[in-house]
Parts: sequence; structure tokens; C-alpha cells
Amino acid sequence: MQLEVFADADSTARAAAKLIAHDIRSVAAARGRYTLALSGGRTPWLMLRALADEDVPWDRLDIVQVDERVAPAGHPDRNLTHLEETLLRHAPLRPEQIHAMLVESNDLERGAAQYAASLQEIAGSPPVVDLVHLGLGPDGHTASLVPGDPILDVNDKDVGVTGVYQGRRRMTLTYPTLNRARRILWVVTGNDKREMLPRLLNCDTSIPAGRVKPDNAAVFADRAAAEDRNRDVQTEVA
Repeated sequence: MQLEVFADADSTARAAAKLIAHDIRSVAAARGRYTLALSGGRTPWLMLRALADEDVPWDRLDIVQVDERVAPAGHPDRNLTHLEETLLRHAPLRPEQIHAMLVESNDLERGAAQYAASLQEIAGSPPVVDLVHLGLGPDGHTASLVPGDPILDVNDKDVGVTGVYQGRRRMTLTYPTLNRARRILWVVTGNDKREMLPRLLNCDTSIPAGRVKPDNAAVFADRAAAEDRNRDVQTEVA
């Protein structure tokens, strides 16, 4: 697993945007379409705003969600709300290119199954996403794969529903979906991630994040998260 360390959250976000844009251009030129799975978080919103200014073949892109909180449309807790604010409003994307998780469904399990079916239409059966962007929680969670939740043991569904975590249930991609991805990009910033980052890099399966396969994975972190790592600070990504 490749680690790149940057000066701060802003430079980490910009570097991540450049990597994603480069990957979209390369894959879309070769195969015609590109599927990008996005997580939430403050630094990712900076990343997406930077991505909107990159040279990207937007008409060849499908964006899916890694996870989403069960909350009303437009609620600030929703990842989709921020995704629309940072990317959809600033890039020439059609609304139908962003595929929202069905967390407003009266039957969340059915909504998860319907989203899994949509993934198959977008990314094949079983779905293979071109790049999955992931974050790392201070408790070692990633996506909405949180410590102690039964979702961690789901291996026969591509999308599942969690119990209540930090006040809300969530819909999330499961390990099978994440581990089929062609590429994983971890974006990890802040000193509250300092304890978990080495465990991620060591593939510590006692934390949820450590169960995501390290194959074809890169970690972009800021100095605050990687303070104990003896690494040179990077400023650009080819």
C-alpha cells in the first residue's frame, strides 16, 4: 500500500483530486466509461471542489456513493447534500450521473437491494468500481463499516444497512464491493487519525478499515495524521 504525505488537508485534497482526474482520463479513454465511488467528510468536500476544476471527461463519468446516512433529502448530515454543493454545482455533470443511495425508502433493506441492482447496471455483475475513495475514522471505521456492527460480516450483498451509529442508521457498500474495486484511494487527514493510520497501513484486521484489501491501494495523508511516519512531504501527483 503506497503512502504519500502532504503538508496539510488542503494540499492532500488537491493531490487526491489530481490523481482521480488522471485516472478518469486514462480509464475513460481506454474503456469509454468510469465509475467513481465517493465517501463523505470535510477533506473530501475540498477534494471534490478541486476535482470540479480539473480536466475531466465529465460525460463519461458515473458517481456512486460509498455510504450515506438515513436522513431527509437536503439534510446537512447527508453526504449527497455536500456532493451536490461541491461537485454538481461546479462541474458539467447531469444530475442523473450521480446515483444516490436510497436512504429515504420506507424499507431500507429493499432500498439497499435496489441500489445493488443499480450498481450492476452501472458497473457490471458483480459490480467492479474503477476507483473507491475511502476515509478513516478515529475508531478505525471506513465507509459505514463500523466496529461491532453486523454489517462487518455481510459477504453475500453488495450494499447493506447498519444499525445506529453516531445517531443515524446508514447504508453502505460492503467489503465484497470494496474489495473488487480496481483502485482504492484513502484520504486521511487530522491528528485524530494518527493512531489508526499505522494500523491501516499494517492491514490490521482488528479494525474495520484493515479488512479492505491493500491491493491497488494508495493512502494520501497530511502531516497531522502521519506525524509519526518518517516520510518526505509530497506536493504533486503525476
